[in-house]
Amino acid sequence: MAKQDLNLFRNIGIMAHIDAGKTTTTERVLYYTGITHKIGEVHEGTAIMDWMEQEQERGITITSAATTCFWERNGVDHRINIIDTPGHVDFTMEVERSLRVLDGAVAVFDGVAGVEPQSETVWRQADKYRVPRLCFINKLDRAGASFQRSFESIITRLGANPVALQIPIGLEDQFKGVVDIITMKGLIWNDESKGAKYETAEIPQELKEEAAAAREKLIEAVATVDDNLMHKYIEGEKISEDEIRGALRKGTIELRLVPVVTGSAFKNKGVQTLLDAVVDYLPSPLDIPPVEGVNPKNGHKETRPPDASAPFSGLVFKIMADKHLGQLSFVRIYSGTIKSGSYAYNSAKDTRERVGRLMLMHANKREDIEVASAGEIIAIGGMKQVTTGDTVCDETKPIILEAIDFPAPVIRVAVEPKTRADQDKLGIALGRLAQEDPSFNVSTDHETGQTIIAGMGELHLEIIVDRMKREFGVEANVGKPQVAYRETITQAAPGKEIFKKQTGGRGQYAHVELEIEPAPGEGFVFENEIKGGAIPREFIKPTEQGIHDAMERGYLAGYDMVDIKVRLVDGGFHEVDSDERAFIIAGSLAFQDAVKKAKPVLLEPIMRVEVVTPEEYVGSVNGDLSRRRGHFEKTELRPGGVQVITAFVPLSDMFGYTTDLRSATQGRATSTMHFERYDQAPKNVAEEVIAKVQGVAR
Repeated sequence: MAKQDLNLFRNIGIMAHIDAGKTTTTERVLYYTGITHKIGEVHEGTAIMDWMEQEQERGITITSAATTCFWERNGVDHRINIIDTPGHVDFTMEVERSLRVLDGAVAVFDGVAGVEPQSETVWRQADKYRVPRLCFINKLDRAGASFQRSFESIITRLGANPVALQIPIGLEDQFKGVVDIITMKGLIWNDESKGAKYETAEIPQELKEEAAAAREKLIEAVATVDDNLMHKYIEGEKISEDEIRGALRKGTIELRLVPVVTGSAFKNKGVQTLLDAVVDYLPSPLDIPPVEGVNPKNGHKETRPPDASAPFSGLVFKIMADKHLGQLSFVRIYSGTIKSGSYAYNSAKDTRERVGRLMLMHANKREDIEVASAGEIIAIGGMKQVTTGDTVCDETKPIILEAIDFPAPVIRVAVEPKTRADQDKLGIALGRLAQEDPSFNVSTDHETGQTIIAGMGELHLEIIVDRMKREFGVEANVGKPQVAYRETITQAAPGKEIFKKQTGGRGQYAHVELEIEPAPGEGFVFENEIKGGAIPREFIKPTEQGIHDAMERGYLAGYDMVDIKVRLVDGGFHEVDSDERAFIIAGSLAFQDAVKKAKPVLLEPIMRVEVVTPEEYVGSVNGDLSRRRGHFEKTELRPGGVQVITAFVPLSDMFGYTTDLRSATQGRATSTMHFERYDQAPKNVAEEVIAKVQGVAR
């Protein structure tokens, strides 16, 4: 196999707020790069990247589809691996896991609305993973579009340092092209060719002053990232186009600059220049630092360079079930090479995985390949035990790469199979879906025996139930959405249990003493402080298991307990009567004994809510949010007499909010919300929740 030049690779994500035109932009990219011959349209339900039935029905992107395409720049083919990510807030985790494996991203903004709430969320996620990005201000053909307003919103709402590489020629129905600020030429798209052709033209007279000002700002921006250019700028020397592009690339990769291009994907304008910008300014796998990980044998930090001859390492960032191929694992290869028919070591689980087929993915189509190496994003068929976030690597040079963090689900519903036949299929279906999506989980209610599914929002769970029916043929009755509360403690306390039981000729004995204390933000911390073998080593793990089981069952209302540190300090055992089971029980009971003295409290999920409303409805929107126990963060005025209200509101008070808001504002206000944090529930709310649960239990 010919060695691939990684300088010519771009692994990118396309990210945006829902309805910013992200999937349409991707469809145009596939059309102009020659992957498709007919442009797919979201509103017709034919978009290639949105290949799940629900996505085509709803017109939103739910799972990140991956595709590979090629774009010629300066006579050289560049390979662009694109991950299309969802913009709906319930699917933020899809974005998170995609950003983890990308080298660069394109942020698509609506030219009318500018930066919207979900854009901020995704931008912060990209900051977290230090992903270089460029912006595409889309929909300039729409009524009310403003390039300048959208550009300024990137500064005010995202705190970014954008650099305009283009300004539009015309707006709304007069939008026909852009001025390229680097070449100082106009680019006019040809409508007959569906935008496939465009020609250069002189800058229109009325835009010359604006273009000159934009050019001056561009030169100032690139001079700040390159000392040589700064010297030229101060001395008034000419800076060449190549020097500008080189400095822009450097500034983008160093996260100091964000290039901005513009257009209208729907009207087939500006997509080719966006592809040029992806190649010119976003990093190749060689431009980013070598990936870091830990050697599981000795705990030492190690790195892997993006080199096909280095030891193999890759991160599983997505699992997907395919009707014909079974489980597919999407993998970003960071180093080395992998061949179909070989084996890979799953360092996270200490297992060997058979590598079946290797595939390049193109939305819902695939291309078989024999070998894949550093820098590639591929799908592997045949790996049975991997889950999202696992590292696959060379068994002789093991490494565990940093996994992906997934927040706990905040909303849950009970599901019951409609028939006995559905009963058997339900477990399989839910197991498969939970394996694909780590932000969704399945459990059994200890009191009622019901199956509980939990996720990041109402739409998230709706789509899970829908997929159960379509893909697995499972019909289920679904309960009302319930809030996923948590429990914790507010002070330190000791706990003790001496467990004795006589059954037949043999008894059970375990003695456990422990201390617990609050550990905000740390989940569950267990420390073994046993001295002198008071509890033998083989019973430490069972004791921890018992404590963990008790935390899962909760104390006040049966909800998971979190943010608690447990120190095992003393205990005792019997040579004959002590066994693992006895210590599981004793650990659980000792923990419960401590919790009742540690002032346990109920925690409720708090959502960050953003409402965009015409000014005349601000009073009624604020009043309604106050009644829902909302705390206001800020209100800002947007162009066009629109106010944006940001508040923090308990999830339990937000059910049905979208419908209520629509009727209160005659459909003119919109809202988004996403999980922010857990807070202690007020006494009256906690009492009501606990009474409800105990009523059910009785």
